[in-house]
Amino acid sequence: MIGRRVPNVTFHTRVRDESIEGPNPFRWADKTSDDYFKGKRVVVFSLPGAFTPTCSTYQLPDFEKLYDDFKAKGIDEIYCISVNDAFVMNA
Repeated sequence: MIGRRVPNVTFHTRVRDESIEGPNPFRWADKTSDDYFKGKRVVVFSLPGAFTPTCSTYQLPDFEKLYDDFKAKGIDEIYCISVNDAFVMNA
């Protein structure tokens, strides 16, 4: 919804850690909604599933293509979330 504030929650996320060697250089870290959203105007959109034809062909590329237009309208960041787990999203 336009103009809504994101509730104060904690996200259990995977973050890149260059000190970890191998094919999966990520560690778990707790991040709060303030870490991502405080003091920013953001767009949050969701994908129903990774690697689906509609998501991969239309939805995600359009947000990438229109990134500069969003920035011109005062949007600070764009976040994509999905129902998939962190390991699928990393792929």
